[in-house]
Amino acid sequence: MQNAFESQDIVQQVRALARQYHVTYEPGRRDALARDITRLAGDDVELDETELLLVALARAGVLTGKEASVMQANYLRHLAP
Repeated sequence: MQNAFESQDIVQQVRALARQYHVTYEPGRRDALARDITRLAGDDVELDETELLLVALARAGVLTGKEASVMQANYLRHLAP
């Protein structure tokens, strides 16, 4: 049986979890600080909707940090050409 976190359909899984647990991403002060530090370091990092929902799901305790990281890695791997 395939592990749910290895599925090609990470976007749908993330959206379904967010709906099920009524989780939305709300930016906080730390997010603004992290964005500013990243920008000042010369990096261009913009999380998309799926990645922001993964952050929100981890913050809400729906996913562990490790689960969110694995799902994000699978998601990014799926996006790679």
